[in-house]
Amino acid sequence: MVLKAFFRRLGSLFNKLSGLGEGEGKTLYAAEEAPEEQGIDEIHSVWDYLQFRANTQAYHLASVLGFDEWVEMSEIRRRIREIFGVGYKNERSLYPYLKTLTDVGLMESNSAGGRMQWRKHDLVVRIEKTSEGNKLVVEAGGRTKKEARGGEQDSKKERT
Repeated sequence: MVLKAFFRRLGSLFNKLSGLGEGEGKTLYAAEEAPEEQGIDEIHSVWDYLQFRANTQAYHLASVLGFDEWVEMSEIRRRIREIFGVGYKNERSLYPYLKTLTDVGLMESNSAGGRMQWRKHDLVVRIEKTSEGNKLVVEAGGRTKKEARGGEQDSKKERT
């Protein structure tokens, strides 16, 4: 259910971005001034467009996890209890949600010292305005896949 809504939102984001040539779109981040021939790039985060249903476990996880620090499960439960005042009968019920969000690419997981840790994965959509039209570039966390995995691939996927 959450995945369907996520992909619908992501699809509508791409549809909105493809029609930005007609008018000035709203951006959530300040755009840097660029030379006249290159145009102005717009930067959007996928997390700004995701909306989880309120008071669900996915909503709680998205609210308590950040982009900067790796967080263990005990700290996640403590933050949910502190912010939302909710405790779960089954302590392990958050793992399937974390696993799904990690498999989709919205969260990152790390096993440090035998303990799992999680954080949000920063997904950025950048629109480059060129003389031919708008070019959509999707970047994952500011790193290329080549840097992250040591492979030959490039993390930027372009769509015109």
